[in-house]
Amino acid sequence: MRYSQSFIPTVKETPADAEVISHRLMLRAGMIRKVAAGIYSYLPIGLRAIRKVENIVREEMNRAGANELLMPMVTPAELWEESGRWAQYGPELLRIKDRKDNSFCLGPTHEEVVTDIVRREVRSYRQMPLNLYQIQTKFRDEIRPRFGLMRGREFIMKDAYSFDVDEKGADASYEKMYQAYRRIFARCGLKFRAVEADTGSIGGNWSHEFMVLADSGEDAIVSCNGCDYAANVEKAESKVIESAEHAEPRPLEKVHTPAKKSIEEVSEFLQIHATSTVKMLIVKADEKPVAVLLRGDHELNEIKLKKIIGCDELEMATDEMIASATGATVGFLGPIDQKIRIIADTTVKGMKNFVCGANEVDYHLKNVNLERDFTVSKYADIRNVTHGDQCPRCSGGILEMWRGIEVGHVFKLGLKYSKALNATFLDADGKEQTVFMGCYGIGIGRTVASCIEQNHDENGIIFPLPIAPYHCIISAINPKDEIVSKAAEELYAELLKLGVEVLYDDRDERPGFKFKDADLIGIPLRIVVGAKNLVDGKVELKQRRGGETELLTITDAVSRIDGIVKEALGI
Repeated sequence: MRYSQSFIPTVKETPADAEVISHRLMLRAGMIRKVAAGIYSYLPIGLRAIRKVENIVREEMNRAGANELLMPMVTPAELWEESGRWAQYGPELLRIKDRKDNSFCLGPTHEEVVTDIVRREVRSYRQMPLNLYQIQTKFRDEIRPRFGLMRGREFIMKDAYSFDVDEKGADASYEKMYQAYRRIFARCGLKFRAVEADTGSIGGNWSHEFMVLADSGEDAIVSCNGCDYAANVEKAESKVIESAEHAEPRPLEKVHTPAKKSIEEVSEFLQIHATSTVKMLIVKADEKPVAVLLRGDHELNEIKLKKIIGCDELEMATDEMIASATGATVGFLGPIDQKIRIIADTTVKGMKNFVCGANEVDYHLKNVNLERDFTVSKYADIRNVTHGDQCPRCSGGILEMWRGIEVGHVFKLGLKYSKALNATFLDADGKEQTVFMGCYGIGIGRTVASCIEQNHDENGIIFPLPIAPYHCIISAINPKDEIVSKAAEELYAELLKLGVEVLYDDRDERPGFKFKDADLIGIPLRIVVGAKNLVDGKVELKQRRGGETELLTITDAVSRIDGIVKEALGI
């Protein structure tokens, strides 16, 4: 492609509404343009990067034995009512009506539609395992779309769905997709981790998120420095190590702590460490109050607690509910003489002579001991892990904290949708059985944006070659010079013959202007063709990452670029 014929509207200024690096650079590089909140047009150079990711995804999905299809974006309410999600999904599901007053929605995901296809077409166990996937536009009416393609309302997604005769087969399908995802993100040139994750609104009983590691990531993840264990904070566990203090219980003591409500204030006032305190929180679980005990330096994990309690709705209790349930006020709550259910984190078990609230304003209790002073209904892992916790899967490993951007998610759904929509088949004995399912998603545009978050510098984007809009850019210095033009045209033609994707900057612009555009849009390889070096029969090859430069003959430059491209693409 000749730059003079292309549409790459780069801009120097940083857009005022762009909050993260990828959003700023994609706008500046002329990759996207905003149409409405969370809705973008993909301009040619942005679409090329999108298509690169799509092609990698398609190749790996086909390699894993999946079949591509395309389902409609608009889906009828009846299918969502069958699964129970029409009412459950919430305002993110954009509901619409046609002229006959029939209800539809813009699909945020396609479990219902694909299950309907399979229940109509798959009759026998001989037709499985089966995996169907699509690359299609989705819509989720986010309450606060932001960060460009990172959290949009309309977005391109690859979603796949596996169908198996039993749980063993479903496990095998899940593993195939898990490995396919690892290959996809590795081929995209990303640094990522596959982490254990909560299943969220999709449902099911097992899932992994694929996280691109980036300081700007919205999600907190943990990983072990000694093994492959990784999980997001919502799901992460640490080795259960109960406090093993052997100190003799000391007499209970009430101390005056005027206006000292927080753990930090109480610890400083009493000159103790936060690890010697226990805080009590009150949550509302399906409208009923439940008390929760945590070591003072730990934070509650509401997702873990919700599963332990087995409730549908969980939120922090209001001050009014707390006062009614405990007779105390926030900042001075304690477990002694309480009649409500108490759930304690496992780290609290075994603690001795700790400090907690006295259920009286401006007072705390010292030397509190379990069993002697109060009892706990249940112990469970209900806290967020912290940096330095011991790994739950290996011996000696320590958990480290990272920031990550979710680009893919794989779910083991089990019978959640197939049972609700009555997707059944006849087994080898002619008996009717319910299909086991899995689902697997990748945010295509989000993968490109995440790549930019991970690969950029002060000058612009640094695309990994496999998903770069072009492999190479030829910058002709003074293209009106016949010698320069002839050499650049020769390079352009030879590289195109070899299958190298080239953007030929034939514009009559200053060299610095061209170089800034080349750096901004992030093309991995740049050849500078100028009269000065051509005197010696040379051109300059510069790599965007690292800035390494080489002076080569045209023949050697072509050979060198061809080798770099083939190595990066695994050809």
